[in-house]
Amino acid sequence: MIKVLIIEDEIPARKKLKRFLEELNEPITIVGEIGTTEEAITFLESKPTLDLILSDIELLDGNAFEIYTKAKVTCPIIFTTAYNQFLMDAFESNGIEYLLKPFSFERFKKAWDKFLLLRKSDVSESDLVTKLNQIINQPNTLKAAKKRFSIHTNKEIYFIETEDVLFFTAEEGVVFAIDSHSKKHLLTQNTLKEIEEVIDSSKFFRINRSELINKKHIAKIEKYSKNSLAVKLSGYEKHLVTSQSNTKAFREWVED
Repeated sequence: MIKVLIIEDEIPARKKLKRFLEELNEPITIVGEIGTTEEAITFLESKPTLDLILSDIELLDGNAFEIYTKAKVTCPIIFTTAYNQFLMDAFESNGIEYLLKPFSFERFKKAWDKFLLLRKSDVSESDLVTKLNQIINQPNTLKAAKKRFSIHTNKEIYFIETEDVLFFTAEEGVVFAIDSHSKKHLLTQNTLKEIEEVIDSSKFFRINRSELINKKHIAKIEKYSKNSLAVKLSGYEKHLVTSQSNTKAFREWVED
């Protein structure tokens, strides 16, 4: 019996994972469904017998990597997330796959098959590192980054170049691109997740739940609080503030 732990704070995403596991037609037992880092740390400190963890990264109370720095985990982890800036962190935390939401059953099945291959091969720790390096170095199959966005109005359709966007912001179910004149352009995409899927993650970073900023336009960064930073973008009067869970990853990303 394969024992699986699910760490996911979104109920629809959790149900999707459970459905995919059922479709695998394998002898699987879900030993737990967890939605917070605190709960996950407590659970893992009890040293349960696990074969695999399916883990989201951005949870309700913080970043999931906090879990794997505080609780010892020896089994593989398949990360399932809407954020593509945590790739290297994932592979440094027993990660064997990194699934960007939304992902299909076929994509999930490939990740599962990779887990089975590692499980059956009974690899040593050094062999596992070698295999993970092979995974990391696989050719990038992501689509080319979107170079511009179309803006639809009652009278016309015009375009804004992606590199000219200071940041994308989500407000009450709609998404805007903000330009260097602080003008807001209403986009056809409904969520920031949709934006993240088509832009270059080396140039854009989601600093909190509602703002996705362009590295090119960062003028300066100031300390905002103990665990947050205030980001000043060129041509924009207000500062944008990183969430506590994203600050560490943002620091690393902005200096890359």
